[in-house]
Amino acid sequence: MNMITTKDGVELYYKDWGPKDGPVVTLSHGWPLSSDSWEGTAFFLANEGFRVVAHDRRGHGRSSQPWEGNDMDHYADDLATVVDALALKDISMFGFSTGGGEVARYVARHGTSRVAKLGLISAVTPIMLRTPDHPAGVPIEVFDGIRADMVADRSKVFRDIPSGPFYGFNKPGAVVKPSMVEFWWLQGMQGGFKNTYDAVKAFSETDFRGDLAKFDKPTLIIHGEWDQIVPIDEAGHASKKLVPHAKLIVYEGAPHGLPETHKDRINQDLLAFLRS
Repeated sequence: MNMITTKDGVELYYKDWGPKDGPVVTLSHGWPLSSDSWEGTAFFLANEGFRVVAHDRRGHGRSSQPWEGNDMDHYADDLATVVDALALKDISMFGFSTGGGEVARYVARHGTSRVAKLGLISAVTPIMLRTPDHPAGVPIEVFDGIRADMVADRSKVFRDIPSGPFYGFNKPGAVVKPSMVEFWWLQGMQGGFKNTYDAVKAFSETDFRGDLAKFDKPTLIIHGEWDQIVPIDEAGHASKKLVPHAKLIVYEGAPHGLPETHKDRINQDLLAFLRS
């Protein structure tokens, strides 16, 4: 397997698809998934001539499972390690959900000297948690509930989320697609318990407002209008306000898991942005 070792000894699995001399795209995945969640888009873009690099976040997928360091700063530094190890440059860097936070924190910690374009898809930016200066956020009790449910029965949690709000299968008239639920469950269960548990804090409590202020490259924001996981008003629209030059595309009636539910549209929108 392709593996890169970080300074603190974490082994990161990565995929490197497409022509090595093609324009570089990196794809950062959501919680509690792995780079496999991006495979439809990675395959599509690689066949369009792009070099697509996607790694499994520490503690997720095939990467090693450190007890410490399961936070957004380490996630961003791990992305930087992949970029450095593969000597990537002129990168179009996209992040889905938690991966959007990873991309934002990368920009804040490592700058954009190697970045050509940025993309946030169903991203957790700018901040999810309700705080005194962000009263419209999600109450901490919601995230405490996720953690408590994981302790009680992680496997059940990782079936319930994709069976309901993640893909919008709880929308009236929606038909559950078992294959999508099983694929989500499989990826989630590959991750370490401690790592996916700690990641709830990382994606919910990290404040990315200052990070987004440092976005100085062409930026694409894509968000589903009916996103129940990361509501669009407090995410996509709020991120757009902090990155005024960004292009925001709203998918009407769409849920959170756009790389699966709207794969073909995502692929075409990313391709158009990459070629613009």
